[in-house]
Amino acid sequence: MNRFEPPFEIHVHGQVVLRPDVTLQQVQEAVKPLWSYSNGRNYSEGSVSLYPEEPGIQFNGAEHILQICWTTGGDNDFRQVLDELCMNLNDLSAQGATLEISFFDAQYDEEDEDSHDDECESDGTDAKDDFFVVFVGPTPQAIMVVQRDLLVQDIVSVMERHFESTELGGIVTEIDRLFSDRFDALSNSLEIGKLPRNPGGGHGSSGRRPRHLH
Repeated sequence: MNRFEPPFEIHVHGQVVLRPDVTLQQVQEAVKPLWSYSNGRNYSEGSVSLYPEEPGIQFNGAEHILQICWTTGGDNDFRQVLDELCMNLNDLSAQGATLEISFFDAQYDEEDEDSHDDECESDGTDAKDDFFVVFVGPTPQAIMVVQRDLLVQDIVSVMERHFESTELGGIVTEIDRLFSDRFDALSNSLEIGKLPRNPGGGHGSSGRRPRHLH
């Protein structure tokens, strides 16, 4: 898709452990939403980052790892690309993983803003930067494990400014309980989907894979 002066520089960063049987061709197809968004005609062209110092999109076949440190120009429609990317990687991943997504306002000049700070009040033209995390994994449960670990890390990091780490065991226990309850509820909902459609029929399901959290 052609763009003129895209409003954002979008950075995708993360590492995904893939199944041992996954091939390079499968990886190239899975990450196609990224490299085609950047107007790449193929994987080799589109997997290169906007910045030469970044490794881009790389697949380590020996270690079965997909490494992404890749920047492109774009707009908010990139969020739809992420949905497709996550669904593709769910099918290839061996365990849960996170991808960090950063939107940097390409039209915001920080130096110009600093020079005006002492001269006038803000005119509402602050940078429209955004940062968030998406999750991928082979099952909803695997994704939930990564979500739990990230939440514990964030909360402990904040609370250690005020408490000793040895005092935070109760917080971690409560987080584990919340995720355990969610895990049980999810497992029960999946079991319900396997019940017979009618009392006289055999066991069956729709055959559709549950949509993973991301």
